[in-house]
Amino acid sequence: MRGPHWLALFGLILLAWAILYMMSVPADLRAAGQLYGPDFWSDFCTLTPDGAGFSKMAVMWALMSAAMMAPTALPAFATYEDLSRTGAETRFGALVAGYLSVWLGFSLVAAAAQVVLFRAGLLDPFGTSLSAVLSAGLLALAGAYQFSRLKEACLSKCRAPLTFFMQHWDEGPMRNGVRLGLVCLGCCWALMLLGFVGGVMNIAFMGLATLLMVIEKLPDVGRWLTRPLGVALLAGAAWVAFTGL
Repeated sequence: MRGPHWLALFGLILLAWAILYMMSVPADLRAAGQLYGPDFWSDFCTLTPDGAGFSKMAVMWALMSAAMMAPTALPAFATYEDLSRTGAETRFGALVAGYLSVWLGFSLVAAAAQVVLFRAGLLDPFGTSLSAVLSAGLLALAGAYQFSRLKEACLSKCRAPLTFFMQHWDEGPMRNGVRLGLVCLGCCWALMLLGFVGGVMNIAFMGLATLLMVIEKLPDVGRWLTRPLGVALLAGAAWVAFTGL
């Protein structure tokens, strides 16, 4: 992993995390918001759906996607670069751009969902669920998806990037990047939506989710995580539904 393109990619990831850190909300402020209710949030100047609107929510989700998903694709990006040493023509920037374009599309959908759920009173201004039904539903959805054939099919491609690129090489770097992004989206969309449970602007949750998604895509280790994680998510859904928390 040498060269200016790698420095640019790592710089993008670090910059996205730095901005998200500055935008994140400390736990004591979250607790104060729960204590004082809507008046507290209305007086607190920050990036929230009511004050920022859809466009800034989309930017926030785009930063989250870049920060959380680009690290999970680093093995695939490295494999793609290794192919250039065989004499194959590669364009690293086009591949990464295609990959991130898929997650930009996801960001637009997620931002729209956040605005709608906030206006319906199901999320607080920082994107955390206020509804036990919503939280339990998202946890159950993510847990059940861990056992799905689609999840397994997408993970199998993420865990074998060389085979993936060999199958689709003639499509070119941009389309390879888009296809890789779609496969990655198929792996991780349900886990990303758990941001509405853990808190969209909760930096600790984002870090934990990123770590889990990185590990899950590793060929030797990831297979031991997928199903146990699904069991844990389903158990969490049952607990939330039972306790109402």
